[in-house]
Amino acid sequence: MSMNSADLSSYITTSTLFASRYGRPSKRCNLRLRRLNRRRRSSKEAKRKEKIGVKAETELMNLKLYRENQSIIEQNEKLRRKALLLRQENQSLLSQLQTKFPHYSPNQLPDSHDHH
Repeated sequence: MSMNSADLSSYITTSTLFASRYGRPSKRCNLRLRRLNRRRRSSKEAKRKEKIGVKAETELMNLKLYRENQSIIEQNEKLRRKALLLRQENQSLLSQLQTKFPHYSPNQLPDSHDHH
């Protein structure tokens, strides 16, 4: 049986009023209250631990994603450098072809597979 704070407050008030002739709660009532408080504390502690667990999982996932992103950025940089080198090599080869065939425009250069 789970009690919210309003139910607990009502229970405590009713129990204490009728618990004993001297206006003090009975030992049985005190024991019940201690059990309820212990359950409430352990429930709060479990929720707190669960939040910490979720937070740790989230941080671990963020770290993994960060590392993956860094790796992708590094790969992109390598590919950019490689593309730049290939572009430079292409320009150089095109220049050599234009030197070899000065009267052709780049679109008219013979295909390497053509045997004229």
